[in-house]
Amino acid sequence: MTIATKSDISKQVALKSNIIAGIDYSVVHKIPGRIRFRVPLVAHDLYYAQRLQELLESDCHVLEVRVNPWAASVAIRYEQSASNNRLMQAYLVGLLHQAKFSQQSTVNSQQVTKSDDADLKLPALATMLALLGLGFPIPRAIIAATVGLAALPIAKRAYASITQKRKLNIDCLDFIAIALTSAQGNLLTPALVMTLHEIGDMIRDRTARVTEDHAADLLASLGHYAWVAQPDGQKKRLLATEVQPQDTVIVYPGEQIPVDGQILRGKALIDQQKLTGESMPVLRQVGEAVYASTLLREGEIYIQAERVGTATRAGASIELVQQAPVHDTRMGNYAADIADQAILPSLIFAGLVLAATRNPARAASILTLDFVTGIRVSLPTTFLAALHHATRHGVLIRSGRALEKLAQVDTLVFDKTGTLTKGDIEVVEVEIIADRITTHRLIALAAAAEQRLTHPVAEAVVRYAEKQGVEILPRQEFEYEIGLGVRAEIDGEQVIVGSDRFLRQCGIPLDCLYEPHSCNHADCPKHLNCRISAHDSLLYVAVNQEFQGVIYYTDPLRPESPAVIEKLQTQYGMEIHLLTGDNQQRAMAVAAELHLPLSQVHAEAFPAQKAEIIQKLHNSGKTVAFTGDGLNDSIALAYADVAISFGSGSEVARETADVVLMDDNLTSFAEAIAIARQTQAIIKQNISLAVVPNLAALGLATTVGIHPLAATVVHNGSAIAAGLNGLRPLMHKDPPR
Repeated sequence: MTIATKSDISKQVALKSNIIAGIDYSVVHKIPGRIRFRVPLVAHDLYYAQRLQELLESDCHVLEVRVNPWAASVAIRYEQSASNNRLMQAYLVGLLHQAKFSQQSTVNSQQVTKSDDADLKLPALATMLALLGLGFPIPRAIIAATVGLAALPIAKRAYASITQKRKLNIDCLDFIAIALTSAQGNLLTPALVMTLHEIGDMIRDRTARVTEDHAADLLASLGHYAWVAQPDGQKKRLLATEVQPQDTVIVYPGEQIPVDGQILRGKALIDQQKLTGESMPVLRQVGEAVYASTLLREGEIYIQAERVGTATRAGASIELVQQAPVHDTRMGNYAADIADQAILPSLIFAGLVLAATRNPARAASILTLDFVTGIRVSLPTTFLAALHHATRHGVLIRSGRALEKLAQVDTLVFDKTGTLTKGDIEVVEVEIIADRITTHRLIALAAAAEQRLTHPVAEAVVRYAEKQGVEILPRQEFEYEIGLGVRAEIDGEQVIVGSDRFLRQCGIPLDCLYEPHSCNHADCPKHLNCRISAHDSLLYVAVNQEFQGVIYYTDPLRPESPAVIEKLQTQYGMEIHLLTGDNQQRAMAVAAELHLPLSQVHAEAFPAQKAEIIQKLHNSGKTVAFTGDGLNDSIALAYADVAISFGSGSEVARETADVVLMDDNLTSFAEAIAIARQTQAIIKQNISLAVVPNLAALGLATTVGIHPLAATVVHNGSAIAAGLNGLRPLMHKDPPR
């Protein structure tokens, strides 16, 4: 097998300019084991240069790397063999591209962390000094200066809002309150309020989900390389993005199919679970379509490429994810909106009171009684406590917005494979023809025939035999037919294991197995297939040209699925839908086991169709949560009001999800809904705690008047009470699990 001709290599030695996904680069020099690129971006973007250096140094194929920003040069020494130089160039170019996309997320994360720390340090220092000043002789000038410095960013934001946006905002209200309380000689109150505000803002900002940072990870789910047949009969390995429509792509066992197209030659067993959710591999032959991101388990096929890159079905799924509506995830932002609307009436009201009473203290009291501050402080605290409480139950909830929406969910849509079911094939029963063979012998022969085959059913049979303590006999001559079964010589006997069609092709009669209603056996109620569940599949076993029995296998339900579904329906009043790419028969069988109405079962749905169903439910006025774990679920996850996935799910699903069940147990999802609804109730309590005392004090300040210090006590006391109430989930003792 030839990877590149000598003429190809000689052409690549020459200096040439290329653009790969927005990266300008040129190959300056190369010899086997060493290559030097000129990358202009290295000179202009130091963050990119740093990230590229880290990425190359961490790669197992790279022995040494030197990045020179001044010369825009990247010199790399790599592991070499007789045939990998051409491939390594393409591989390293891919890393140039990867560093561009991954560096942005790193830089943003560093900037956010640095900004958060800087914003919090001064208010925290001011609070500490003010507290120490109550018992130690710390000069008030130092405390006042620290409070002033901590308040400076708020003053700048308030000034910018007035001069640039021409409006008063929450920062204006905060600054006036800080100025008034400081003027009264109370330095602890403004320092403490600023600290609480900054903590709330830090929590709010760090829980924001920025989906564009994960674009490179989504694209990585597609195949990186492809073997392409050349006109001269040679085979050449290219980046998947370099494949052109009409190219002939060869795919070998264990490889991911890199393009959408039709099979020109060969047949193969293909695992489509990532794309369609089907739990069983499917047989694909000449003339049939195959899709990128699916896995070729067995066989070898030649594909005529029709769609490549983002034009493939998997690529379209990724684009739909990226274009899906992205909701604001900043916690408590509506409290700031209320504050923005309330500040002007508060200032006008305070001005009128001042004009009527000529009493600055009464006007200061009115300005101090800002009920929105309590909400702004308590909401992030409540959300933080709830999110931490959820993690103790094995649930990662990414944002306050997701927690809010989760409390409002009234419709739950579940993917089947790997979500309600285990996603792994298991043998559930073995039945034999009476007086022909023992169960132990049938399992031993079947496992011996199936050993070392990569088909999931074969692997399940071998696992079952090992679990039963059955010795797996050596296999002599064998012949495997993709999609049908295997013939093998075991212990001196001819064993055939496979589908009913395979046994019939081998001339083995199956008696009345597929005619249960016309069966004349005296013991028909016990006879094979007279009582087959639609959810089970069958593997037939014959020995020496005589049918001996069947092995029942299935993708079983998760143990917790029935109880969780029942609880969601009865205790939480949820409407449950089953949405799957699997066939109608299996979907209906699972629905029957879970007691779901057939009208709420949606089978044989491709990713785009899953998204349409989610949108249809949403447009009917429902708040929809979707639970899935694969690439095929990513679009539906993106369009759901709340997206739920498992910690062991695909990277795409985890990054798209708002809620991740880290312990891979549906029971924790029911607990997450309980936590979300409890949080919703606490938020309502906090709003009452923040609003009612301030409104009552505001009435007193307007009529009979109250001292500004008393107003401050009411204002901050209600905020602290609401904040402490928001911490209640952290005080809840979880039962042992």
